[in-house]
Amino acid sequence: MASLFGHAFAALSTGSILPSKVNLWKLIALGMICSIIPDADVIAFKFGIPYESIWGHRGFTHSFLFAFMLSLILTVLFYKNYLFTGSGIIILFYLFISTSSHLILDALTTGGLGVAAFFPFDNNRYFLPWRPIKVSPIGLGNFFTSRGLAVIKSELLWVGVPGVLFIGFSYVLKRIFASKS
Repeated sequence: MASLFGHAFAALSTGSILPSKVNLWKLIALGMICSIIPDADVIAFKFGIPYESIWGHRGFTHSFLFAFMLSLILTVLFYKNYLFTGSGIIILFYLFISTSSHLILDALTTGGLGVAAFFPFDNNRYFLPWRPIKVSPIGLGNFFTSRGLAVIKSELLWVGVPGVLFIGFSYVLKRIFASKS
């Protein structure tokens, strides 16, 4: 998996393009939570559920179906007044992208068994053909090692740099559209 930091930064950077019709900080915070939640499946190890099970790590919670379900639930819970509006669609889409960014980043890592992106239609695990992100060790104690530092360096290059560029691009776009209004 990519680290929690990389996942959260991906959601933060994509949130920079959002229009300010809703409380952006609340929405971006929800997006960051969405980007991290799929890794709650590591609890399956405590219950003896094997990694390769659809209910194990990188299984169901790393699918587009899960991303949609979580996004829909959070939109209903936190933005019910926007549900059937253009803003509601943007909110739902942002939360979906934030959650989906998790499985995409994990599919770009150098370890594990891949992600069950297309569950329940396909139970196979997938990686993307290009895998530049070093896989993060599981567990906080294991993260603060030389391997964890290698992960941070990898994510700074492959998540941080594109994220900062996207934030800059979003800022410029917003300035252009604001000057035309």
